[in-house]
This record gives sequence, C-alpha cells and structure tokens, in this order.
Amino acid sequence: MTDSDRLLQTFLRLVRISSPSGDEGEVAEAIGQELRALGLAVERDAAGNLLARHDGPESAGEPLLLTAHMDTVRPCERVTPVIQGDVISSDGSTILGADDKAGVAIILEALRTLMHEGGPHRPIEALFTVGEESGLDGAKALAPTWLRARMGIGLDSGGDPGMMVASAPSHDTLVAAIHGRAAHAGVKPEAGVSAILVAAEAITAMPLGRIDAETTANIGIIAGGLATNIVPDLVTLHGEARSHDPAKLQAQTRAMVQALEQSAQARGATVDIRVTREYEGYRFSEGDPIIRLVSAAMRSLGLSPILHDTGGGSDANILNAAGISTVQISAGMAEAHTTREHVALSDMVAATRIVLECVRGGSR
Repeated sequence: MTDSDRLLQTFLRLVRISSPSGDEGEVAEAIGQELRALGLAVERDAAGNLLARHDGPESAGEPLLLTAHMDTVRPCERVTPVIQGDVISSDGSTILGADDKAGVAIILEALRTLMHEGGPHRPIEALFTVGEESGLDGAKALAPTWLRARMGIGLDSGGDPGMMVASAPSHDTLVAAIHGRAAHAGVKPEAGVSAILVAAEAITAMPLGRIDAETTANIGIIAGGLATNIVPDLVTLHGEARSHDPAKLQAQTRAMVQALEQSAQARGATVDIRVTREYEGYRFSEGDPIIRLVSAAMRSLGLSPILHDTGGGSDANILNAAGISTVQISAGMAEAHTTREHVALSDMVAATRIVLECVRGGSR
C-alpha cells in the first residue's frame, strides 16, 4: 500500500535541492542514496543519467521502464514548499519543481512499496535523466544498449489521474544569421543594408503562432546591432516549428526558411540558416500494448483512461524513437515553469498506484 506521508516527505526533500539543467549533481546523489538504501545497484552514465534495476526473486514478464527527469527550470534556488491541505506549492518566489520531482518521488515510492511488500511483478528499470528542460539532453545521450525494457511509463505530465499523452510532435529548430552591410546611420544610411530590417520583413512574412490544430511555430530570440548610429550588419534569430504531421512540419519549416531567403535577396543581404530536427514525434492508439497495460491499470483503480495530444516534447520522444514504447502519464503537476506551480498529494498517490498496478499486473 502506498504510504502517502512517506511519498510527501520524499517529494519535499527533493524540491528543496536546487537542480537546474546542467547542475543535477546534488539531486542525483540524493536519489542515488535513496535507491541504494533499498538495496538497488545504481549506474550513472557519462551524461549523468541514473539507472537502477529491480529484478526480484518473484519478477516475471518483460521489463518495464519507469522514468522521470531530475532537472528543473529556474528560478529553483532555495525552494520553500508550502502545504495547504492536499496541495503543495512554493512560496511564490520560485518554481516548486514538481516538474519533474513529483515523477521522481512517485517512482521512488513505487519501488519502496514493492521492496517492502514483495510479490510477483515485472522486472523494473528506473531511469532518472538530466537536461530534459534544456533540450532532452540526457535522453539523447543514452547508449542504446543501456536499457533492456521495450515499454516504459514516464511520469512527466500534468492533468487529472487517468491522463495519458497519446501523441507528441516532431520539432525543428531554426538558427539564422543575416549579413547586411554596415554604414553610418546619420551620414550615409543608403550605403548600408540593415540586417534588422531584413529580419523584420522576414518575420512579418512568416506564418507564426498557431498554424493549425497540429502545428505551431515561433521566433523566440533576436539579437543584433551595435549602436543607433550604425546600420546593423548582423542579426541572429532563433525559432522553432512543431507538428504532429511530418508533412506539415516540413512545409512550415520550409516557409520560414523561404521568408528569410526572399527578404535577404530583396534587400541585398545574405543569410546562413541551420535547421535541426530536435526530436521525432510519436502517436499511440488504444490498441498499442503500453496503452492497453496502463489503461487496464487505471480501470482497475476506478479511473477512466484519457488519451490526449500535447504540443510539447519530452524524454518520451527520444525513447519512442529508440524503440522503447513510452507513454507519459500525469504526475499531478499544474502550472509548471511558473512560480504558481503546484501539485496535489492525492494525484501523486494515484499515479503511484497506477505505476504499481502496471508493474504487478504485467507479471500475471
């Protein structure tokens, strides 16, 4: 039986440890200590990801991966948790870190429960990644042979208990450097080619924002110019496009590139553009084995499975592309990446019970 107070105390310990992307060492050590206290061997790869396996004497069936990420966005220094009834939040000066320390705490509680209660269950691989918030860096660095599991459950989503992410988009990033020609803006501006003007005209010509139900695009960073009296000769911009439909993503990325090229050509500038596929999308149906497993677990607990699409990416994108069918389920967090972030303990308990039922049910 899940121990809700023990789960809460684990979560509180974790959120009090600052772990922005790239600085996960302290929280990784704390998680490692928790795992070793359960008698589990802990491995750590060159990227800093943690992996623990539990193949108990009564383990049976195919291994199941449980995964969450250790890093958080900022501001995450000196998090002060505030408990009001069932809900945990920060004091409003920082994020809480439920994204994704709620997921980490849920996995640790599930492992503790299994170790204490015993009984037949699937072999488990518990993976805790680094750098998820900075571009899925830890998942991208995973060695293909490190994991045995071919199915997994991620604890890195919000929503009510029963929520599952059935579809996530593919994601392209675009970095462009526009090269104009410098000139004195007050003496001879006509001799210059403004890279800022080229960038402005290109952005205006791009389809951006919500393109359709499956596709989004954004220009998020622009940098350039040295002084108001110099026609700027260099501007860099960073953007992205996402879509659940590969053809739509290709068309959207191409439209953004063409807008830059056409604007540069019209003004006598040049542009260098680099497009990178950050990750591939995935889509599950109700008949897929991992969805059937999790749905059955939810129904056994009186929950209604809900499949929904997301516009965001997660480690599941990388794992699915690597052949590990991984579905994200709700860990209960809400308003992530803001100082209003919060999580209900009851939702974390529900997620722990879902995980336990999947692990135990899959061995029957």
